[in-house]
Amino acid sequence: MNENKQIFSKIGFNYLLLALIPILFQIIFVNAISLIDFNLIKNTNIQILVSSLTNYILVLPIFIYLMRKIKSVTINKNGIKITQLLKYICIAIVFMMIGNLVGNIITTFIGNMMTNDVINPIEQLIENSNIYINLLIISILAPIFEELFFRKLLIDRTIRYGAKLSILLSAFMFAIFHGNLSQFFYAFLLGGLFAYIYIETGKIIYPIVIHACVNFYGSVASLIFNSATTNIAQEAGMANIADIGIIAIYMIVLIAALFIGLYEIFAKYNKIDLNDSKREVYLEKPLQTVFVNVGMICFILYHIVTILISLNIIHI
Repeated sequence: MNENKQIFSKIGFNYLLLALIPILFQIIFVNAISLIDFNLIKNTNIQILVSSLTNYILVLPIFIYLMRKIKSVTINKNGIKITQLLKYICIAIVFMMIGNLVGNIITTFIGNMMTNDVINPIEQLIENSNIYINLLIISILAPIFEELFFRKLLIDRTIRYGAKLSILLSAFMFAIFHGNLSQFFYAFLLGGLFAYIYIETGKIIYPIVIHACVNFYGSVASLIFNSATTNIAQEAGMANIADIGIIAIYMIVLIAALFIGLYEIFAKYNKIDLNDSKREVYLEKPLQTVFVNVGMICFILYHIVTILISLNIIHI
């Protein structure tokens, strides 16, 4: 195995450990909590808090230690105007809607073939958890840690192979790491967008902010919107003015975001200039070098099995 394949193999193993180490932590926490009160581990909010603690906070220093063994490159830092940041948020919402639609169509098709409903885990999580837990975990913690894992720590170590390859790898690993088809497609599109923004700006704060806005829209804002629509449906002719206002604001923001996002995508697509100034290594067979190695194959196979389990194709 040549040096570059070894680097990507090491990256693959590191991200496999990023998935496996939290499971070990979770086993420890679940057993500890069950000793106090077994019913606590059945509480969705407790499950989310334990998952966040193990998947983000506890594993971060271990993962940083592992990734620091791989050479990194510092990306030049550039600021962007607030108007451009808002445009990126609109593009992200469009990508999320498109990816979510594709994911729902495919999972519904698979579910019909299997005569079995394929559950969307993120929808279950959002619907069954406390809105404040959603705000803290999904809208704040997840964007911070996921951008560090899949943009900052990954791209700093792969940008020397070129921006296109780095963006593709970041998007793919971010998408498959979710472990289900419902999220794979929009995670891939968003992961590519966040990677592009990080490479263009060199500042991880921008992808974090955009990621947080998208997650807030998909969790907290959607919960408030669904609650308002349910209230109106139940109250029939005596609709609450506050609920009407919530629905109106939600729809206005959504329509505006979709319009601006689509315009930016189609108007600026041909003007995208990927920053390859940090490219140091030219690979003759880039895809083969990146993906056909022991570490990356193990990483991909593990998450394929996870996806098949989520589709009820494999039972455990």
